[in-house]
Amino acid sequence: MAMQTGRTDFRVLICDCEGTSPINQSSIEKAAGLKPEFCGTQLCRQQLGEVQSRLRNDSPLLIGCTQEAPLFLETAGDDKFGGDLRFVNIREKAGWSRDGTAAGAKMGALIAEAMLDVPGPHAVPVQSGGVVMVLGASDPALGAARRLGQRMDVTLLLESGASVSAPHTADVPIFCGTGVRAQGHLGAFKVEIEGFAAMTPSARREIAFEAAAAGTTRSDCDIILDLRGGTPVFNAPDKRDGYFNPDPGDPAAVANALFDIVELVGEFEKPRYVEYDETICAHGRNGIVGCTRCQDICPAGAITPDGDKVAIDPQICAGCGGCAGVCPTGAVSYAMPRNDALLQRMRTLLQSFAAGGGKHPVLLFHDGDFGDEMIATMARYYDGLPANMLPVAVNALGQCSLDILLAARVYGAGKSLLLASSRDAEELVGLEEAISLSNEIVAALGYHDGQVELILEADPEAANARLWAAVRDVAVGPKTAAFEPTAEKRTALNLALTALHRVAPEPRDEIPLPKGAPFGTVEIDVDGCTLCLACTNACPTKALRDTPDYPRLSFVETACVQCGLCASTCPEKVIKLRPRLLFTGAVRNTRVIKEEEPFDCIRCGTPFATKSMIETVTEKMTAHSMFPNSQALRRLQMCADCRIIDMAETDTDPMAAGNRPIPRTTDDYLSGRITDDPEDDGNQ
Repeated sequence: MAMQTGRTDFRVLICDCEGTSPINQSSIEKAAGLKPEFCGTQLCRQQLGEVQSRLRNDSPLLIGCTQEAPLFLETAGDDKFGGDLRFVNIREKAGWSRDGTAAGAKMGALIAEAMLDVPGPHAVPVQSGGVVMVLGASDPALGAARRLGQRMDVTLLLESGASVSAPHTADVPIFCGTGVRAQGHLGAFKVEIEGFAAMTPSARREIAFEAAAAGTTRSDCDIILDLRGGTPVFNAPDKRDGYFNPDPGDPAAVANALFDIVELVGEFEKPRYVEYDETICAHGRNGIVGCTRCQDICPAGAITPDGDKVAIDPQICAGCGGCAGVCPTGAVSYAMPRNDALLQRMRTLLQSFAAGGGKHPVLLFHDGDFGDEMIATMARYYDGLPANMLPVAVNALGQCSLDILLAARVYGAGKSLLLASSRDAEELVGLEEAISLSNEIVAALGYHDGQVELILEADPEAANARLWAAVRDVAVGPKTAAFEPTAEKRTALNLALTALHRVAPEPRDEIPLPKGAPFGTVEIDVDGCTLCLACTNACPTKALRDTPDYPRLSFVETACVQCGLCASTCPEKVIKLRPRLLFTGAVRNTRVIKEEEPFDCIRCGTPFATKSMIETVTEKMTAHSMFPNSQALRRLQMCADCRIIDMAETDTDPMAAGNRPIPRTTDDYLSGRITDDPEDDGNQ
């Protein structure tokens, strides 16, 4: 019986593209879990009527072609189609391949994946009034500013000393400056300029400027076009919406930037790529900094410290996904798509592929821009993708965190590949760390499959050769029990690790891990610990725990992310981190590290601290000026209430004002009980 995966209410139309993309309907039906309504050979031309007839019904429709999607969408608009219309690429990703005749199961898996409902991210509003600042140092900057000025509000800012021909018409304001700094995003840039000066109107040949203003001049704009040709204003300039930094010596690049800029006027929406849960963030506690991985990895500078948490600016965030990939707790999670949706897509692809008769599957993660273009180029000019290579399109490879990579093996992938441009190598440091850790764990458990490889190639021919070489001798080892996709990163990690360990060829109770790994234990010098429990208040995941009304320190290893906040917070400095993976039941059990009988108040008998803590504090305070005698030191052995009472009862109370004198009255003088003598206290 065909396996039902995802939705089954879709009507599916597929096409062999004039016989160039072989179709195996039987394998497709088994893998997709449904029978395509129609298999054509030229749906976009001679058989367009088959599409039109189905557009008269608003039931969901899936067409196995992406090249002609604009035509089908136009046809759907003409026919007033109101249903769910989707497209899936089974040609470049499957049929156009050296293995095209064996790609039926793969086509069915791609169709099954396309029928899944994947929720999109929340939107962030963006508004731009079309105010442009052009930065430059030569004539191309003036030309670009004047062209933009015909449609937008433009200001040209030249570098001091720039040699630029004076315009015969002052159609754009021109200024100069010695230094430029900027911050912000599309619709809200703030620019700071040193040595700001306006152009003199009498300039005859080259532009000249008046005397520079003292101090810093500030200006706001919506868009920045940087044609200086030097160091960009922002790090990762290609990731800052509204900032354009083309080579001023490349007229085509400058023209493309101008085309893009004139479209950036009005109200827009951009995706909120990541979600942030500050309650489980391990950045800091009580002013002590712990984890900074997301800040360190962000190329756009969208993440900044905000007290004991971090702030993520959704307007600056470019969606590279690195922060979510390296976050040990899952406080930062990717939303395009969410991890549970990505896991569901992976599981659907692999299970559908197996249901269609596919063997030895390999997952190929790629982004939607560079990756799609490379796959299309390899399909058209080289060997295409192997029949057992299942492409998984993601918005950014950085979102492929450790839980995703391990889950790929759990769901049945013999290998996982990630295709990226060699130009992006510096931005994939976090991904490479996740790949290294995943491979180390899988190898330590004795698996000869499930390895992950990052393929950095900008040349499609070289990428084609590496992809085909990577699938040689791929075999899937012991089958693991698949777990339900979940959006919680730590839960997904624990489920994947448990599944891998259960059927591991070489099961081990413990795997040592490198420093920085998000798993491990803490080693505490019990003799030096005073059970102050400061570490429990600092621990963001509650791996370290206290017990109400009893001096006890406990630890749950599966919750520990090795952020180091406990070690930094500990006043006695008796805590050390030890990264490792523990597979025994003890990893989930609450382990008591230290406990003591409570110390009872010497005055009222109420338990309020531990014996070791009182002894340590008493020893440290012995020479302190606030505790000059044994009576003062004894107060350290009293509870908070009794200390106050004891201080009020002693003569050395620094707040005491002496005995209150008895009030004198007129009757006292008339009766003779007191006299006018100032020494007479009235007690005779």
